[in-house]
Amino acid sequence: MQKTSARLLSLLSLLQARRDWPGALLAERLDVSPRTVRRDVDRLRELGYPVVAFKGPDGGYRLEAGAELPPLLFDDEQAVALAVALQVAAATGAGIEEAAARALATVRQVMPARLRRRIDTLRFTAVERATTRPDPQADSGVLMALSAAVHAREELRFDYASVPVSPPGADDAPAPLPPRRAQPHHLVTWGGRWYLVAWDLDREDWRTFRADRITPRTPTGPRFAPRELPGGDVAAFVTSRFQGSDGYGGDRACRGEVILDLSAADVSRYAHDGVVEELGPDRCRLVLGSWSWPGLAATIGRFDADVEVIGPPELKDAFARLARRFAAAAATG
Repeated sequence: MQKTSARLLSLLSLLQARRDWPGALLAERLDVSPRTVRRDVDRLRELGYPVVAFKGPDGGYRLEAGAELPPLLFDDEQAVALAVALQVAAATGAGIEEAAARALATVRQVMPARLRRRIDTLRFTAVERATTRPDPQADSGVLMALSAAVHAREELRFDYASVPVSPPGADDAPAPLPPRRAQPHHLVTWGGRWYLVAWDLDREDWRTFRADRITPRTPTGPRFAPRELPGGDVAAFVTSRFQGSDGYGGDRACRGEVILDLSAADVSRYAHDGVVEELGPDRCRLVLGSWSWPGLAATIGRFDADVEVIGPPELKDAFARLARRFAAAAATG
């Protein structure tokens, strides 16, 4: 027979796995007597778990949602943060998806109703990309507002800072822009940042907005019938956008192809969003996207290897511009 502490954990795990458990079945699963099950249920109640007994032919127990979170001792914001983290973990592809989903179900079961409603409206997709740069943090209140609008299918009005904003009172402060209007469809994470995937009503096209640059306006707009996302899969849609196969915020995407005198293994470790094809021991093809041609050329140049540009012509022109710029910089002084 298990020790009491281990048996209590096993009992709690069983109660969280399904709604109703007949007492006899619990006793059989734990290999104890029905009387021991009753005593263990009483111990769980003393610890703060709302286990209730139900009557019927089989008579048994049910773990109800509680008004508090003992013995986890999380406050409301911590509990919501934990649920968000578990949702992200359940979509990482790191081999812990099933465990994270079960953990989320466990945490949700013991949450009070007000918190369950909050996390139930927070639905997003995690799209993984390796990253080493620090990212600005989106405000948790903004994330909740965006998620609520996605869940309710309500149009959003929001201010969007597409470029860094000048300090208040600065002479070069840009004129305020009109609020954006969009139909929100998905809240996603990509490389440590949060993005809103939405249909832009003014531009009549799909857009991805950085959540840390969004300031929602109230009230939200009317409800809408959701459109079909191109391709039907939000992860594939976002990945294609950030690999340069489509524009971001209206900018023209820049996607180029080059051959590098480096092994595919060396290039693939750093070409996080690129497609690398091995052509030989020290030669590979790289297809990569960026938001500007000079930016794409500079990104390719960091591999410090001979480059053959396959196309398009805009990428060749960008290399030529950078070459002139770097030559002038080297000649200075």
